[in-house]
Amino acid sequence: MIQFANRRDAGQRLAAKLHAYKNRADALVLGIPRGGVVVAAEIARALQAPLDIFIARKIGAPFNAELAIGALAQDGAVFWDDALIAELHLSDRAVQRARVAQQAEIERRVKLYRGARPPLNIQNKNVIVADDGVATGATTIAALRALRQHQPARLGLAIPVAPRQVAPLLRAECDEVILLDTPEPFQAVGFFYADFEQVTDNEVIEILTAQAPPLTQAPS
Repeated sequence: MIQFANRRDAGQRLAAKLHAYKNRADALVLGIPRGGVVVAAEIARALQAPLDIFIARKIGAPFNAELAIGALAQDGAVFWDDALIAELHLSDRAVQRARVAQQAEIERRVKLYRGARPPLNIQNKNVIVADDGVATGATTIAALRALRQHQPARLGLAIPVAPRQVAPLLRAECDEVILLDTPEPFQAVGFFYADFEQVTDNEVIEILTAQAPPLTQAPS
Protein backbone atom coordinates (compact mmCIF):
# COMPACT_ATOMS: atom_id res chain seq x y z
CA MET A 1 0.00 0.00 0.00
CA ILE A 2 1.33 3.41 -1.01
CA GLN A 3 0.97 6.29 1.42
CA PHE A 4 1.36 9.85 0.18
CA ALA A 5 2.86 12.59 2.30
CA ASN A 6 0.27 15.08 1.03
CA ARG A 7 -1.52 16.06 -2.17
CA ARG A 8 1.58 17.73 -3.59
CA ASP A 9 3.51 14.49 -3.17
CA ALA A 10 0.72 12.60 -4.94
CA GLY A 11 0.75 15.09 -7.81
CA GLN A 12 4.50 14.82 -8.22
CA ARG A 13 4.34 11.02 -8.34
CA LEU A 14 1.59 11.16 -10.95
CA ALA A 15 3.54 13.70 -13.01
CA ALA A 16 6.46 11.26 -13.20
CA LYS A 17 4.15 8.85 -15.06
CA LEU A 18 3.04 11.53 -17.52
CA HIS A 19 6.38 12.69 -18.94
CA ALA A 20 5.16 11.95 -22.50
CA TYR A 21 2.95 15.04 -22.22
CA LYS A 22 5.73 17.40 -21.12
CA ASN A 23 6.05 20.60 -23.16
CA ARG A 24 3.28 19.54 -25.53
CA ALA A 25 1.39 22.53 -26.89
CA ASP A 26 -1.86 20.58 -26.92
CA ALA A 27 -1.69 19.33 -23.31
CA LEU A 28 -4.05 20.70 -20.65
CA VAL A 29 -4.46 19.73 -16.99
CA LEU A 30 -7.80 20.06 -15.19
CA GLY A 31 -8.17 19.74 -11.41
CA ILE A 32 -11.42 18.77 -9.71
CA PRO A 33 -11.81 21.16 -6.74
CA ARG A 34 -10.96 21.33 -4.10
CA GLY A 35 -8.28 18.73 -3.35
CA GLY A 36 -7.77 17.77 -6.96
CA VAL A 37 -6.54 21.26 -7.79
CA VAL A 38 -3.48 20.79 -5.56
CA VAL A 39 -2.68 17.51 -7.33
CA ALA A 40 -3.33 19.01 -10.78
CA ALA A 41 -1.12 22.00 -10.05
CA GLU A 42 1.88 19.75 -9.46
CA ILE A 43 1.20 17.84 -12.67
CA ALA A 44 0.74 21.02 -14.70
CA ARG A 45 3.94 22.51 -13.28
CA ALA A 46 5.98 19.40 -14.09
CA LEU A 47 4.56 19.10 -17.61
CA GLN A 48 4.73 22.84 -18.32
CA ALA A 49 1.05 22.65 -19.24
CA PRO A 50 -1.83 25.08 -18.66
CA LEU A 51 -3.91 24.51 -15.52
CA ASP A 52 -7.65 24.92 -15.23
CA ILE A 53 -10.51 23.55 -13.15
CA PHE A 54 -13.53 21.40 -13.85
CA ILE A 55 -16.09 21.08 -11.08
CA ALA A 56 -18.12 17.98 -10.33
CA ARG A 57 -20.12 17.39 -7.17
CA LYS A 58 -21.58 14.33 -5.50
CA ILE A 59 -25.37 14.34 -5.23
CA GLY A 60 -26.18 12.94 -1.82
CA ALA A 61 -29.31 11.13 -0.72
CA PRO A 62 -31.87 13.44 0.98
CA PHE A 63 -31.45 11.68 4.33
CA ASN A 64 -27.66 11.16 4.09
CA ALA A 65 -25.53 13.65 2.17
CA GLU A 66 -22.56 11.26 2.22
CA LEU A 67 -24.46 8.54 0.37
CA ALA A 68 -24.01 9.28 -3.33
CA ILE A 69 -27.07 8.74 -5.51
CA GLY A 70 -25.34 10.49 -8.41
CA ALA A 71 -23.04 13.31 -9.40
CA LEU A 72 -23.31 16.56 -11.32
CA ALA A 73 -20.73 18.32 -13.50
CA GLN A 74 -20.42 22.07 -13.96
CA ASP A 75 -21.88 22.01 -17.47
CA GLY A 76 -25.00 20.17 -16.31
CA ALA A 77 -24.00 16.60 -17.20
CA VAL A 78 -25.34 14.23 -14.56
CA PHE A 79 -24.60 10.65 -13.56
CA TRP A 80 -27.30 8.81 -11.60
CA ASP A 81 -27.07 5.56 -9.65
CA ASP A 82 -30.47 4.37 -10.84
CA ALA A 83 -30.28 1.09 -8.94
CA LEU A 84 -29.61 2.85 -5.64
CA ILE A 85 -32.33 5.44 -6.26
CA ALA A 86 -34.83 2.63 -6.87
CA GLU A 87 -33.62 0.70 -3.82
CA LEU A 88 -34.10 3.77 -1.62
CA HIS A 89 -37.57 4.47 -3.13
CA LEU A 90 -36.67 8.11 -3.77
CA SER A 91 -39.21 10.23 -5.60
CA ASP A 92 -38.30 12.25 -8.69
CA ARG A 93 -38.99 15.38 -6.69
CA ALA A 94 -36.53 14.41 -3.96
CA VAL A 95 -33.87 13.48 -6.48
CA GLN A 96 -34.21 16.72 -8.42
CA ARG A 97 -34.16 18.78 -5.20
CA ALA A 98 -30.81 17.19 -4.35
CA ARG A 99 -29.52 17.96 -7.85
CA VAL A 100 -30.60 21.61 -7.67
CA ALA A 101 -28.79 22.03 -4.34
CA GLN A 102 -25.54 20.81 -5.87
CA GLN A 103 -26.04 22.95 -8.97
CA ALA A 104 -26.20 26.01 -6.72
CA GLU A 105 -22.95 25.01 -5.01
CA ILE A 106 -21.24 24.43 -8.36
CA GLU A 107 -22.33 27.86 -9.60
CA ARG A 108 -20.99 29.43 -6.39
CA ARG A 109 -17.63 27.74 -6.82
CA VAL A 110 -17.31 28.57 -10.51
CA LYS A 111 -17.93 32.25 -9.78
CA LEU A 112 -15.59 32.24 -6.78
CA TYR A 113 -12.69 30.36 -8.36
CA ARG A 114 -12.89 31.64 -11.90
CA GLY A 115 -14.27 35.14 -11.55
CA ALA A 116 -14.44 36.70 -15.01
CA ARG A 117 -12.15 34.12 -16.60
CA PRO A 118 -13.75 31.80 -19.17
CA PRO A 119 -12.66 28.15 -19.21
CA LEU A 120 -9.88 27.04 -21.50
CA ASN A 121 -11.03 25.48 -24.75
CA ILE A 122 -10.43 21.73 -24.51
CA GLN A 123 -11.54 20.75 -28.00
CA ASN A 124 -8.81 18.76 -29.78
CA LYS A 125 -6.57 18.96 -26.70
CA ASN A 126 -4.87 16.20 -24.74
CA VAL A 127 -6.73 16.66 -21.47
CA ILE A 128 -5.54 15.21 -18.17
CA VAL A 129 -8.10 15.29 -15.36
CA ALA A 130 -6.67 15.04 -11.85
CA ASP A 131 -8.13 14.46 -8.41
CA ASP A 132 -6.70 13.49 -5.02
CA GLY A 133 -8.40 10.09 -5.08
CA VAL A 134 -11.59 8.28 -5.96
CA ALA A 135 -13.97 6.42 -3.66
CA THR A 136 -17.23 5.53 -5.44
CA GLY A 137 -16.25 7.05 -8.79
CA ALA A 138 -19.54 8.94 -9.21
CA THR A 139 -18.16 12.48 -9.39
CA THR A 140 -15.22 11.42 -11.53
CA ILE A 141 -17.47 9.64 -14.03
CA ALA A 142 -19.77 12.68 -14.23
CA ALA A 143 -16.77 14.91 -14.94
CA LEU A 144 -15.33 12.59 -17.59
CA ARG A 145 -18.65 12.18 -19.38
CA ALA A 146 -19.18 15.93 -19.41
CA LEU A 147 -15.68 16.62 -20.71
CA ARG A 148 -16.04 14.03 -23.46
CA GLN A 149 -18.86 16.15 -24.89
CA HIS A 150 -16.33 18.95 -25.49
CA GLN A 151 -14.44 16.70 -27.94
CA PRO A 152 -10.90 16.54 -26.58
CA ALA A 153 -8.41 14.72 -28.77
CA ARG A 154 -7.57 12.48 -25.82
CA LEU A 155 -9.03 12.30 -22.32
CA GLY A 156 -6.91 10.97 -19.49
CA LEU A 157 -7.40 10.60 -15.74
CA ALA A 158 -4.61 10.88 -13.17
CA ILE A 159 -5.43 9.80 -9.62
CA PRO A 160 -3.28 8.50 -6.78
CA VAL A 161 -5.66 5.91 -5.33
CA ALA A 162 -9.00 4.22 -5.99
CA PRO A 163 -10.78 0.98 -5.03
CA ARG A 164 -9.86 -1.97 -7.19
CA GLN A 165 -13.46 -2.57 -8.28
CA VAL A 166 -13.90 1.07 -9.37
CA ALA A 167 -10.83 1.17 -11.62
CA PRO A 168 -12.49 -0.64 -14.58
CA LEU A 169 -15.42 1.80 -14.46
CA LEU A 170 -13.01 4.72 -14.73
CA ARG A 171 -11.05 3.15 -17.59
CA ALA A 172 -14.30 2.73 -19.53
CA GLU A 173 -14.86 6.50 -19.45
CA CYS A 174 -11.54 7.77 -20.81
CA ASP A 175 -8.59 6.95 -23.03
CA GLU A 176 -5.98 6.51 -20.32
CA VAL A 177 -5.96 6.12 -16.54
CA ILE A 178 -2.83 6.78 -14.48
CA LEU A 179 -3.61 5.16 -11.14
CA LEU A 180 -0.85 4.60 -8.60
CA ASP A 181 -2.56 2.22 -6.17
CA THR A 182 -5.73 0.14 -5.80
CA PRO A 183 -5.44 -1.07 -2.20
CA GLU A 184 -7.77 -3.60 -0.65
CA PRO A 185 -9.50 -3.19 1.65
CA PHE A 186 -10.26 0.39 0.65
CA GLN A 187 -11.39 2.57 3.55
CA ALA A 188 -11.38 6.23 2.53
CA VAL A 189 -9.16 8.38 0.32
CA GLY A 190 -7.74 10.25 3.31
CA PHE A 191 -6.52 7.01 4.86
CA PHE A 192 -3.74 6.86 2.26
CA TYR A 193 -2.32 10.31 3.09
CA ALA A 194 -0.18 11.37 6.03
CA ASP A 195 -1.58 14.90 5.60
CA PHE A 196 -5.10 15.16 4.18
CA GLU A 197 -6.27 18.46 5.62
CA GLN A 198 -9.23 20.01 3.85
CA VAL A 199 -8.30 22.38 1.02
CA THR A 200 -9.98 25.76 1.34
CA ASP A 201 -11.56 27.92 -1.33
CA ASN A 202 -8.81 30.49 -0.78
CA GLU A 203 -6.12 27.90 -1.45
CA VAL A 204 -7.77 26.96 -4.74
CA ILE A 205 -7.95 30.62 -5.74
CA GLU A 206 -4.29 31.16 -4.81
CA ILE A 207 -3.16 28.18 -6.90
CA LEU A 208 -5.13 29.30 -9.93
CA THR A 209 -3.99 32.91 -9.59
CA ALA A 210 -0.34 31.88 -9.30
CA GLN A 211 -0.28 29.18 -11.95
CA ALA A 212 -3.16 29.40 -14.41
CA PRO A 213 -2.38 31.32 -17.59
CA PRO A 214 -4.50 34.32 -18.58
CA LEU A 215 -7.73 32.81 -19.88
CA THR A 216 -8.45 34.79 -23.01
CA GLN A 217 -10.00 32.00 -25.08
CA ALA A 218 -13.71 31.73 -25.68
CA PRO A 219 -15.52 29.11 -23.60
CA SER A 220 -15.63 25.66 -25.20
